[in-house]
Amino acid sequence: MHRLLKTPIWLRTLVVVILTLGIFFRFINLDKKIYWGDETFTSLRLSGYTTKEVDSQLFDGRIVTIEDIQKYQRTNSQKDFTDTIKGLALEEPQLPPLYFLIARFWVTLFGNSIAVTRSISALISLLIFPCTYWLCLELFGSSLVGWIAMAIMAVSPFNVLYAQEARPYSLWAVTIVLSSASFLRALRLKTKLSWLLYAITMTLGLYTYLLTILVAIGNGLYVLVIERFRFTKTVIAYILASFLALLGFVPWILSIIVNFDSLQDASNWAFETMSISNVVQEWMRNISYSFMDFWYFFTYFPDSKFNLSFGTYLIPLLLILVGYSVYFICRETPPNISVFILTLMGASSLPLMLSDLLSGGYRSIMARYFVPSYIGIYLSVAYLFARKINYINRGLLITNLWKVSFLALLMGGIISFSVSSQAETWWTKRTLDHVIVPKLINQTSHPLLILEDSMPMVASLSYLLNSDVDFQFIKTKQLPIVPDKFSNVFLLESPKFPVNKFEEEQKLKGKLVYKGRKQNLWKLEENSGVK
Repeated sequence: MHRLLKTPIWLRTLVVVILTLGIFFRFINLDKKIYWGDETFTSLRLSGYTTKEVDSQLFDGRIVTIEDIQKYQRTNSQKDFTDTIKGLALEEPQLPPLYFLIARFWVTLFGNSIAVTRSISALISLLIFPCTYWLCLELFGSSLVGWIAMAIMAVSPFNVLYAQEARPYSLWAVTIVLSSASFLRALRLKTKLSWLLYAITMTLGLYTYLLTILVAIGNGLYVLVIERFRFTKTVIAYILASFLALLGFVPWILSIIVNFDSLQDASNWAFETMSISNVVQEWMRNISYSFMDFWYFFTYFPDSKFNLSFGTYLIPLLLILVGYSVYFICRETPPNISVFILTLMGASSLPLMLSDLLSGGYRSIMARYFVPSYIGIYLSVAYLFARKINYINRGLLITNLWKVSFLALLMGGIISFSVSSQAETWWTKRTLDHVIVPKLINQTSHPLLILEDSMPMVASLSYLLNSDVDFQFIKTKQLPIVPDKFSNVFLLESPKFPVNKFEEEQKLKGKLVYKGRKQNLWKLEENSGVK
């Protein structure tokens, strides 16, 4: 392995500035972006209620107020931590309870506002910096790579966006980096205490997110390769530590087995289809978004006069950078480094990608499932820049070009979260309809909104609509009778319940107010031509 110089003062100063900006933008405008469906499920779990209780108490055909809906988005004295665990076990066993228990404790102390609920994710995300530095010391033996990796993660749009979301992904990233550093430390020290620490951190990861099992499998592959597929003491130590971690996870494994039907129901969306070409395009876009995404604003609003199509040029450049960094680390580092990076990225991503390619599904376009892979990418790019910008016996011109490239990468990240911090929605949410629809309804006085009895959609809208807006829900195949007391009646159309059903069965006339990407908003009026 080539020798790397110590971290120069200018680079440390730059990283401190970048870290300061990264921390600042993790907490700025925490409540500006819409509280979307997945996050409303988080609040539902924190409240201790279940969707079954919501269905029976809320979707019963009566007129419902904002306050009625918000009841199931707040903690209360009737429900406690055990209800949060029960709700997850019964209805979402694919989500282990660690993050939700931490978040429940947090909102109990400081309140149920959007900013407070999201702030615990932002706070947890800060732990990624010391953990990353430790991982780089264990993997590369270099503080220089650690400083650069921290800078890249500080301005990564992917990391910033999920640090501002009331979901477990920032905690998952921390547990992955922490368990990876503990794993490499155990391999280096080969002591019982070090392997026990790895088992504990892996257990924390399992209780944070189920896909941590893929990270553990990647660690196992790494040990086998490094030990040349021999049954050595190191392999035995890994097996024992992994068994201990799984033993600690047994209670939740049992809940998954008992509630396996709920796990299947929660995963039904993953079996919908998308063309392979579109899936591959999403993969490439997501990788580029892990470094910069400011052009997403122009992509989302293609009719804007500012649509400069930055992505057309920058996405290929970022993909080339990532591809070259992986090639470079495979060529220039010993197997104990390159194999670790490859197993961290491959074990967590290949099963999802191959599954979608074979089945035609699109679960793998969700960037949040690829946190381990992105961590591996950040480490590869950090090592590449460390070698290129501060290595002995390199031409000054080439070195300066790499320094400019590094600064450009950081600047792209800074511009990205400067833009996204002012937006109401972004690519991690993709809910433009739910930004525009409430604004149109809020312009009217005491309106009624008719829509499907879909808990995430209803709960999300309850944060955006004025308090005088009432709801009426379409349940099963029976249309609700629209009351006469509302002068402004809106229908959020869905494929199951198009506007023509109301026009045919209740002699109402629909006026298109907003043509959305997924749903249209109609205003229902009396059809004066019908007697």
